[in-house]
Amino acid sequence: MVISLIKPRLSYTIQLANEADTLLFGEQLAATFHPNLTVFLHGELGAGKTTLVRGMLKGLNYHDKVKSPTYNLVEIYKLSELYLYHFDFYRFIDPLEWEEAGFREYFNQHSICLVEWPEKAENFLSAADLEIWIHYAETGRSAELEAKTEAGEQCLIHWQKQISN
Repeated sequence: MVISLIKPRLSYTIQLANEADTLLFGEQLAATFHPNLTVFLHGELGAGKTTLVRGMLKGLNYHDKVKSPTYNLVEIYKLSELYLYHFDFYRFIDPLEWEEAGFREYFNQHSICLVEWPEKAENFLSAADLEIWIHYAETGRSAELEAKTEAGEQCLIHWQKQISN
């Protein structure tokens, strides 16, 4: 008999009292980002997913306007030698739309992909390194973070060290 111990991945829950907290959280988390990273963002309409992305982009020194990609499906940001792709698949009716849109090439070793409504693309997407769920709470919002890969775990370890200082 072979028994293997599976190490649970890191996870955290934080409270976000207002939009400023959400932006700051995004900035702090983005300081841990590196190329070849995929982050899934979950939450109801208006939960704050795009606000979180605005904070992330600010943390990556992007200071221009950040739009929701709901109608374009993707917004592209060139950050020095890095591309950040912000996807929103809310309007997908069929998961095959992801495959037909030709987005596969965007998920590569030179990019960071932030994906809102990833469940709309079902199994066509590669696995996330990090998943974030934003929920409405009595005191604003709460965010649950879970590392899904070693890369995601390293992001959360560095984020935790950063906010502890």
